[in-house]
Amino acid sequence: MAITASALRQDIYRILDSVLDSGQPVEVERRGRRLKIAPVVPASKLSRLVPRTTFLRGDPDAIVSIDWSDTWRP
Repeated sequence: MAITASALRQDIYRILDSVLDSGQPVEVERRGRRLKIAPVVPASKLSRLVPRTTFLRGDPDAIVSIDWSDTWRP
């Protein structure tokens, strides 16, 4: 949807609510150029995770054979 700056000024709150509700951006023409009003979708926490290649440092078999009997109290 493309509108003029004058049309935006007349009905800005309805247009902004429409963008938020529908998710569809609105283009505003001003001085022969176009601006876009679009909702920002925040990134999910999972998408910001950094991939790791090393999960465990050391010998995995050493972890299996750890004796916790001195420190573990049921």
